Amino acid sequence: MSRRLPPLNALVVFEAAARHLSFTRAAESLHVTQAAVSHQIKALEEWLGVALFHRIGRGQGLALTESGREYLPRISGAFETIRSATSSVMDSRRQRVLNVATLDSFGLLWLLPRLGRFLRAHPGIDVRILAADLDADALAKGAVNIDIRYGEGDWSGLEVTCFLRERIFPVCSASIITEQKPLRAPADLKFHTLLHDVMVTDWHEWLAAAGVTGIEEERGLGFNHSHLVTAAAINGDGVALGRGALVADALQKGLLIKPFDLSLPCKFAYHAVCSHGSVSDPVVAAFRDWLIEEGRISQSALDAISGNASL
Repeated sequence: MSRRLPPLNALVVFEAAARHLSFTRAAESLHVTQAAVSHQIKALEEWLGVALFHRIGRGQGLALTESGREYLPRISGAFETIRSATSSVMDSRRQRVLNVATLDSFGLLWLLPRLGRFLRAHPGIDVRILAADLDADALAKGAVNIDIRYGEGDWSGLEVTCFLRERIFPVCSASIITEQKPLRAPADLKFHTLLHDVMVTDWHEWLAAAGVTGIEEERGLGFNHSHLVTAAAINGDGVALGRGALVADALQKGLLIKPFDLSLPCKFAYHAVCSHGSVSDPVVAAFRDWLIEEGRISQSALDAISGNASL
């Protein structure tokens, strides 16, 4: 039996393409061109003497052949072994470094205010926070140990732990409420500027649930980051649809108020995501367990804030 190794760069490309089932997405995750991915896959298939992918028509993506399905878990396992061995060598020093990716708004408004408790409990761990790009997969690139993601939890091939759910409801600064511009009932929103989190939420569903009509739901200020929407609401620029986890601290401090009882469930939640191989790392496990406990504490507070008038 041949003991020669196939081209290692081609194996990296194969693992990315097989994970995404897309040459385009593999190219984006590896920061190379689609043509380069196609070339590497072709070279690997020629080296192995078998086809690894079925090309399913134009625009329909890829499917693994039987050989590809057999090959993928072994290659992924080999890469995880290399990552673990590398981490063991790099982390043999006394101080461990834990790299954590998170979306910027969640990092700013939820994670950072609580992070000190983890650091005090684990003085031998240095935490590096990476504000993740929505289009980048820092976990797949090996840039982080844990990725805090916002979604439905459907990330295959990874260890996914949901630690916090949230609801959506209007919030504002108490300073914007006057006799001329009251907020006694949802219909009073017509007197106020609506603030929009254009990447995540909109007002249509909440206004419909509240039975409010006659309000131009698209009017007002829009922002592409949730922390900017929250900051604008604190500044008194209007009424925002607050995402529970991101506005809870401001509500508790009195920087924001929740003028109405009605809250809507959000289909997305916060998850701690890591590779299956890394969950045995005590440092990764410690941070994940800490997220679960902090999430439990926050969940209790969020449930109390959201109230009972919800869908």
